Amino acid sequence: MAPFTPLDGLLIGTATAAVQIEGGDRNNNWYDWASVPGNIRDGSTPLRSTDHWNRWREDTELMASLGLQTYRMGIEWSRIEPRPGEFDATALARYRDEIELLRSHGIVPLVTLHHFTNPSWFQGLGEWTVPASVDIWLRFVRHVVTELRDLVTDWVTINEPNVYAVQTHLFGDGPPGTSSWPAVRKVLRHMAIAHCRAYRLIHEAQPNAQVGFAHHMRVFDPWTANNPVHRASARVNALLFQDAVADAFLGGSFHRLLGRPPADIAPGRYYDYVGLNYYTRTASKRMADATFPGSPVSDLGWEIYPEGLIRCARRLNDRYPGPIWVTENGTADNGSADNGSADNGSADNGSADNGDLTAGRLERFRCRFLDDHLTMIARSTLPFARYYHWCFVDNWEWKEGEVARFGIVHNDYATQTRTIKPSGHFLARIIAEAGISDAARADFVEPQGCPRDSAAREAGR
Repeated sequence: MAPFTPLDGLLIGTATAAVQIEGGDRNNNWYDWASVPGNIRDGSTPLRSTDHWNRWREDTELMASLGLQTYRMGIEWSRIEPRPGEFDATALARYRDEIELLRSHGIVPLVTLHHFTNPSWFQGLGEWTVPASVDIWLRFVRHVVTELRDLVTDWVTINEPNVYAVQTHLFGDGPPGTSSWPAVRKVLRHMAIAHCRAYRLIHEAQPNAQVGFAHHMRVFDPWTANNPVHRASARVNALLFQDAVADAFLGGSFHRLLGRPPADIAPGRYYDYVGLNYYTRTASKRMADATFPGSPVSDLGWEIYPEGLIRCARRLNDRYPGPIWVTENGTADNGSADNGSADNGSADNGSADNGDLTAGRLERFRCRFLDDHLTMIARSTLPFARYYHWCFVDNWEWKEGEVARFGIVHNDYATQTRTIKPSGHFLARIIAEAGISDAARADFVEPQGCPRDSAAREAGR
């Protein structure tokens, strides 16, 4: 068994996005998209989600009971600005109440200003493909930051612009559902400009702010290590998908793919921390994603590769040194067949029994996932400062709907009943002990399997 693994100094919490949990909002483009039959795997929409808009007190108290130290949350643009230039004071007051309750429990809020979703009216204007999108979004940013700067100092401007652009404008897996490489380039260009200007805007309003963006990265390894085509593919994929994006957002350096930057954006530093969303590794043959045969995978088929967290963090830190905040890291673990995931949570949930795994209902390997990734952080010399697990309560997971389960708390969608999973109790134990103890591993990690065989695990693949 591994010795005690200290994590003192690492701020630990969970992350989520507004539309994925709140419910009740018909004014955003993802509700419009999900309402079209065939767009969402299980036919659900975010109208229900986890009803967090009404259950935020319950959820916040549950976070506090687990000892979470920080919480990454979203401010939904479509709620704040339901019509162009018109701001809803009641909606913003509701967010203020939630943030005040978080702070009263000592939970540090990290607020995301754009997380995939847009107001329906913004979609109708051409959203991020048009140059006017930058100033339109900055109007929203200015309003929110001005109104919340007495409560919030930590901001994520834009979440995963590379995923947003590629998934919705090239692969067609979200609104507007197009397949256009020129559109991808326009979106990334305008988002990069928006981030750089938002960085300055927020600091003008709040000099003590900590501002960054949440950058999705993965490891791109060649399918065959000595194949020159596969090696070139890995390099090109990394450049196009993540390196050029990092250069523009963090350094104000625009690759020719994004066009010349406007006159007001010169190369420099446009971050106070380096935000990293990490989930998986890709085996590169050509341009298509693949997974190495025999690799451990999540319930969505994503390879579980803890070492990749360090490899991605080092790749960023070498070019853009500074505090590293793991703004997302998690896995789809739907548990065994009787956990209710197949029927959207209508089956027996089990009890909040401090991690009893005898039924194996709520999850199968998430505790081991947490142990593997947090141990990687503990052993690293890189400047990790925060870790946000995705996510707190099982949420509405975009095109997967209510099928995929990423939470440390189970949600019964039919009743909206929350049940803490073993991983939730494990994370609470880690926070309380400021590290991972032998006893905690024995209680939570060792009883859970892992989607890999023992030989592969020992080999560290």
